[in-house]
Amino acid sequence: MTSTHAFWLAGRQATGEDSFDVTSPWDGRLVAKVSVPTDAQIEEAVAAAYAVREEYAATPAHVRAAALDHVSKRLAERTEEIAQLISAENGKPIKWARGEVGRAVSVFRFAAEEARRFNSGEAQRLDTDLGGQGRLALTRRFPKGVVLGIAPFNFPLNLCAHKVAPAIAAGAPIILKPAPATPLSGLIIGDLLAETDLPAGSWSILPVSNDRMPALVQDERLPVISFTGSEKVGYAIMDSVPRKHCTLELGGNGAAVVLGDYASDADLDWAATRIATFSNYQGGQSCISVQRVIADASVHDRLLPRIVAAVEAQVTGDPSDATTDVGPLVSEDAAKRVETWVDEAVAAGASLLAGGKRDGASYAPTVLTDVPADTRIAREEVFGPVLTVQKVDGEAEAFAAVNSSKYGLQAGVFTHDLQAAFRAHRALEVGGVVIGDVPSYRADQMPYGGAKQSGVGREGVKFAMDDYTYERVLVLTGLAL
Repeated sequence: MTSTHAFWLAGRQATGEDSFDVTSPWDGRLVAKVSVPTDAQIEEAVAAAYAVREEYAATPAHVRAAALDHVSKRLAERTEEIAQLISAENGKPIKWARGEVGRAVSVFRFAAEEARRFNSGEAQRLDTDLGGQGRLALTRRFPKGVVLGIAPFNFPLNLCAHKVAPAIAAGAPIILKPAPATPLSGLIIGDLLAETDLPAGSWSILPVSNDRMPALVQDERLPVISFTGSEKVGYAIMDSVPRKHCTLELGGNGAAVVLGDYASDADLDWAATRIATFSNYQGGQSCISVQRVIADASVHDRLLPRIVAAVEAQVTGDPSDATTDVGPLVSEDAAKRVETWVDEAVAAGASLLAGGKRDGASYAPTVLTDVPADTRIAREEVFGPVLTVQKVDGEAEAFAAVNSSKYGLQAGVFTHDLQAAFRAHRALEVGGVVIGDVPSYRADQMPYGGAKQSGVGREGVKFAMDDYTYERVLVLTGLAL
């Protein structure tokens, strides 16, 4: 009989009156039962976080850094166990799950480093004007208050880490709401935080259902919201709390541009392999997976068959198998939605060159061309293993095609031309431009976020810490500068 997994309430384990099942998207087996906090327990967690906020903000940097170092170390020690858990609850191929644990190890390590150097202060002499004679300004950053972190299912460990680690480093209490489909990876972070000396109440991990989220969002004791998820939900959150600080990472439909100078056989083989891999990794369920390929006419006809071959070579199947590249989507409903969108595009005139078939929660890696611009596949984030390929005439048309989207998270540009790289950086309306590779590259310490409807604010440990805090100036008077 499967025992019920507890949650973390103000730094201690707790169980509620109800529970829900976490099942494998691959074979439907029961992975775990997870206890659900009651309304009274949620209130206890919020009240504890609010009460400890001043004490926690004043916690010495070495205490916070030591806790973060500990979590990083313990994640590394338990890599295989946690990777197996991610794969089981999420359906992610085990090789990608192992990579996700490695990234979370780095996130907590980066946060420990930032905790040690964050908020040292910046001094500014004010006697540059007559009225400032003898005065010095010291600017430091202080937490805005308790953070509500709302994490998605697609990176169930690392995106929880990107909410929790910066908050701990900055001295801001956090209440984490992991995705209901994949709560176990987030709860693991609680197992490791419980081994540290952080103040009681400074963190809670509450696996509540999405329909109970609005009450947390509206709570005035939680002035900072960090949300990763759908555009619809993210903007609904921000619109409902206009006076709160919201960091929203809302996804996109990532474009990979292949310019005309990227023309050797080795170039095109590299581009095709990277495009095929990162249109399908995580089952395409990544905000920066390759959804659109925009190829210059001079290389398009040689690139397209390489992409199709590389996509067809992706190994699909059991996510626990180390040779599997593409596992199932998070649910059968998700796969059915992708199937509907592809079928709509084909019915509207798109050409299907690979894939296009669903088996339960799995959807075959798919390539489409000649996709009408008004189809959902062309306009929206598919969040599945599907890519489209279009031919353009020259750099300007390629960059315009990237910018034609309402989204602007990241773009990849395959080119050897340094001037073209800088033109791309200036022209493309996205949060990040990756040269010589797909848009799917993310270093966890760099600023990460989007333009247009891909969200507001930035993640990346230091940049999230900036989002969770504000500047406060101390003016010293009567100094002999």
